[in-house]
Amino acid sequence: MNKSLLLFTASLFLISCTSKAPVFDLVIHNVNILNLESGEILNEQSVFINADTIHSIVRTKDLLTSAAKTQIDGTGKYLMPGLWDNHVHFRGGDSLIEENKKFLNLYLANGITTVRDAGGDLTTAVHEWQNAMAAGSLNGPTIYTSGPKIDGPGATWAGSLEVSNLEEINRALDSLQALNVDFVKIYDSKISAENYLQTIKEAESRNMITSGHMPYSVTLKETTEAGIDAIEHLYYILKGCSLEEVAITNAVKKDETGFWTSLDQVIKTYSEAAALKTFNSLKERNVYVVPTLHIGHTLSYLDEQDHTSDDYLSYIGSGVQKTYEGRINSALGASPEFIQMRKKLDSTFVKLTGELNKNKVGLLAGSDCGAYNSYIYPGISLHQELEALVNAGLSPLEALKTSSQNGAQFLNKTIPKIQSGAQADLLLLNANPLKDIKSTQDIFEVIKAGKSFNRQQLDSLLKASKY
Repeated sequence: MNKSLLLFTASLFLISCTSKAPVFDLVIHNVNILNLESGEILNEQSVFINADTIHSIVRTKDLLTSAAKTQIDGTGKYLMPGLWDNHVHFRGGDSLIEENKKFLNLYLANGITTVRDAGGDLTTAVHEWQNAMAAGSLNGPTIYTSGPKIDGPGATWAGSLEVSNLEEINRALDSLQALNVDFVKIYDSKISAENYLQTIKEAESRNMITSGHMPYSVTLKETTEAGIDAIEHLYYILKGCSLEEVAITNAVKKDETGFWTSLDQVIKTYSEAAALKTFNSLKERNVYVVPTLHIGHTLSYLDEQDHTSDDYLSYIGSGVQKTYEGRINSALGASPEFIQMRKKLDSTFVKLTGELNKNKVGLLAGSDCGAYNSYIYPGISLHQELEALVNAGLSPLEALKTSSQNGAQFLNKTIPKIQSGAQADLLLLNANPLKDIKSTQDIFEVIKAGKSFNRQQLDSLLKASKY
């Protein structure tokens, strides 16, 4: 037992000799604590919480006396840090603000205590939610946000900051810093190769964290050398594993091919030697990769799988559901050749994710849920992403690390742990997720900033989100 625990136990003994016992806000008794760093399980512990902070942890059998406003029996249950979804979106314009706001309930009800908002057009609303949650008047996960995306003139996504030269790049970064964003998200729909790389360099020179898609008009090596900190999705990593990456890049620059039209060639020219070189470079430069496998699979099989009866559609407002139509119509109207390529790409991404993990490249679990991303539901989709990562070859422990641990490391935040002095963002499960990753969905209680939500309260959050 370490010094702090000895002192705590001693204090309980002294107080037990008087008529007054210590009063905590919350205590979880006799629980099994998961250490996500080591994979070890600390059995039969009592976790004491005051306000939003873990006060102390003591073996339950060594406990002499205690008092708390709320006491939870954790017998046979497993306690871990709350989950992080490292790629979500709050977007769709002012008319969808309230529908997006209801997503906050879905995250908490699914044990997700932190999300990374990877670009949208509702930054003002997100800031209002952040302030309301800090004041205790709104329930929801911690939101780390990029604010608006950076892209080129005529950008695909509404609200994007459009740049075409160095002056506009710096103006965009000035505005993001004024918004106090947590990272910079760069998109690839219209931005030129030169401005893309320059944006990364300028952001990094300001000590801003960067992540993004990658135009096929640049190589992965150019992108990582510019200093990017995370690559969203696997299309760009796959291109870096092609023997013909440079040739494909030059063809894109000359408008001889494009992103989607070049993917079949990218798949065909995958090289294990080129891949190993890419993996080593990503690892050496500490570049994270966000696989988003679940959305990739879902969108690749829209021609086969009917989602119109999905249970979670009842939690999605009509406005957001309408935004699904674009991807659905595109998938259903695609040529047989494109559909076949997309499915081949899906299986290729599964294999690539396993190889990235084997080669110690940092991965981030992210669902890409939100408006426009058809049938990728806030909350539950992160659990489906964790399952997809395990199916790609990660152990349950490795998959869980891609959520909270790697998410915090990427954003330079304190790594969530269950220890004295840590933020009390916790997930209490009925079964051990290290044995079966699906156990992350078997939730007994969620604790966000020290506030507990039992199963009945979580069900009430879900009910309040139904349409």
